[in-house]
Amino acid sequence: MSMDSIDRLIFDALAQVAPEVASDQLDPEEDLREACDLDSMDFLILLTNLKRACGVSVPEQDYPQVMTLSGMRRYLARHLLS
Repeated sequence: MSMDSIDRLIFDALAQVAPEVASDQLDPEEDLREACDLDSMDFLILLTNLKRACGVSVPEQDYPQVMTLSGMRRYLARHLLS
């Protein structure tokens, strides 16, 4: 799996929760919840969608690592590219 594939996983999962968000306009360092106007349930659905798509489960103690787009990319890369 490549980083492009990881990006597609993230953006596909995000589109299911916030279809109005233009993924190419997201700041990779901004909190996804604020940038995409996600409430806590939306964020959990995003993580559930990712788990369904790639099998990576994000435990609650790791949520701070996946709050930004760049953090989510790194987290998934660690689990999918290792």
